[in-house]
Amino acid sequence: MKSDGAQIQKWKSRRRRAGKAEAATTHLGERRSPHFSASGCARNFEWLELRSEAAAFFKEESSAGVIGLIQLLLILSFPLLGMDVDEENPVSVSLAEPSAAVTDDQTPVSTIDPTPLPAMQPIIPSLVPPPIVPPIAPIPSVSAPILRPLAPLPVRPPVLRPPLPQNGEMRASDSDSDRDDSGRAQAASGSAVEYEISEESRQFRERQEKAKQEFLMKRRASALAVPTNDMAVRTRLRRLGEPITLFGEREMERRDRLRMIMAKLDAEGQLEKLMKAHEEEEAAAPVAMEEVEEETLQYPFYTEGSKSLLEARVEIAKYSIKRAASRLYRARRKRDDPDEDLDAEMDWVLKEAGSLVLDCSEIGDDRPLSGCSFSHDGKLLAACALSGVAKIWSMPQVNKVSALKGHTERATDVAFSPALNHLATASADRTARLWNSEGSLLKTFEGHLDRLARIAFHPSGKYLGTASFDKTWRLWDVETGEELLLQEGHSRSVYGISFHRDGSLAASCGLDALGRVWDLRSGRSILALEGHVKPVLGICFSPNGYHLATGAEDNTCRIWDLRKKKSLYVIPAHSNLVSQVKFEPQEGYFLVTASYDMTAKVWSARDFKPVKTLSGHEAKVTSLDITEDGHCIATVSHDRTIKLWSSAEIEKEKAMDID
Repeated sequence: MKSDGAQIQKWKSRRRRAGKAEAATTHLGERRSPHFSASGCARNFEWLELRSEAAAFFKEESSAGVIGLIQLLLILSFPLLGMDVDEENPVSVSLAEPSAAVTDDQTPVSTIDPTPLPAMQPIIPSLVPPPIVPPIAPIPSVSAPILRPLAPLPVRPPVLRPPLPQNGEMRASDSDSDRDDSGRAQAASGSAVEYEISEESRQFRERQEKAKQEFLMKRRASALAVPTNDMAVRTRLRRLGEPITLFGEREMERRDRLRMIMAKLDAEGQLEKLMKAHEEEEAAAPVAMEEVEEETLQYPFYTEGSKSLLEARVEIAKYSIKRAASRLYRARRKRDDPDEDLDAEMDWVLKEAGSLVLDCSEIGDDRPLSGCSFSHDGKLLAACALSGVAKIWSMPQVNKVSALKGHTERATDVAFSPALNHLATASADRTARLWNSEGSLLKTFEGHLDRLARIAFHPSGKYLGTASFDKTWRLWDVETGEELLLQEGHSRSVYGISFHRDGSLAASCGLDALGRVWDLRSGRSILALEGHVKPVLGICFSPNGYHLATGAEDNTCRIWDLRKKKSLYVIPAHSNLVSQVKFEPQEGYFLVTASYDMTAKVWSARDFKPVKTLSGHEAKVTSLDITEDGHCIATVSHDRTIKLWSSAEIEKEKAMDID
């Protein structure tokens, strides 16, 4: 054991010298790699020498047993533990110093030659196997070069492959590089790479799939035959077990719902249920047709009129035929007679209209005036006011004859009968009243549900038409006071009414910006006058039989041709709403319009050019009327005055007659 201690001391001294040599090399500034530096080589040689001597010692002193083995293991592990300590405290030693260890009682051994010393063959016990010493890699020194940090490589995001087609066919690679990449990926992982799908991608795919299903459903539904009759649609819905109608559902929406239900059943394969419902409908179709026919016969679409209305229609037809024949005969005679010059006659009438001047102005009432009318002979003038009183004035001196009191609300219009010296008044008390020229009340026409607007007599004088804010106009029998006709057709209040000169037609206008032409002989609406953009307040037929004029709140006057059934001309008449329009009653050679711009204007019926502007009122002009001969025009206004406009040449002729 003494020799063992000496050998161990020798190994330790050699290990210290090898560490000193390495520390000296580091101190001199050598910064090369330990695998190629001189200190590294010296240390490796020293280590090989220690290993060789340890192996020889083990062979010689194997009898020491387990104790020698433990010491050997401690010696072999000592350089690894001591290395860290030596690296922290290096000492500079030159590499040229000899590394051989020489003692007083031993011969020197070269550190470079790793040949072991000759020794005796030891007796190796069978229980302890010889240790296997693994090769130990050279230990790096502290003086490792400081490497500059390199820029980090960019992280390549994972490439999401498109999903495989749903029909099972594999998509071919677009290029050889794709095939190589896919082959390497499969070789590395051994299976197909599964990518994670984000929540947004999943929702997008779900929406896409839903839209695709809806498109396919709609395409399938468009190919199905769906009944167009609403009753048939309801019947099929009932047979399919679906609600026949939903809240607020219309006919087309109900039909679309049935179409989608049928498409859904077809997609789910429930054709038997669908065909069964179709067969039941076909079986019930004849019965339904019979029921519809019975209902049609039992409940007619029209309202049956009274016997008196039928008699009135027959009488109106007879009267209109005679009047139309007379009008046409006069028109043919003027056309064929070489002595008749229509242009010269019209020029003379327009010349007289152009010379109209203010002849008289009279206060008509304490309240604003709302309507006026001449008698058929032109000797009387009636005017009504918002006070509810209508007054009769003699012409041409404009002297008060009588006052018509009876209405409880404001009077809205007044009209003289074309046959007798009777006149009718309309009021906001929902009634119309018939008076004689002496001021006696003859009849009261009650039946309207709202206030009245304008009134007009039929050319025969036997019937009276009234327009009301209850969206209807009515026809009354003047003799009996019976209501013959209640006519609907306007969506808003009816304001104006007029009768054709032949008596066959009636025209109404209202706040729905429409005018309508009615056939009194059949009760049908034969023409709708669409063109105004605001409520229509005035309407009048021309004596020529085919022209119709309307005035509205859009400040325009429109001329309609009944033969062409369209608007013939638009007159930008006034700067404010047009309250009344009337044709010259004899031949219709000129047209007069009244407006809220405090003026009345005369227009030529040939080219609808302005002829004369009647200025004199200080407030809104509400109504006007023209005498039968067309020589005098009366206007009433909110300034409470009645103004008469006469031709200057007529005044001269009157003066000459007086002389």
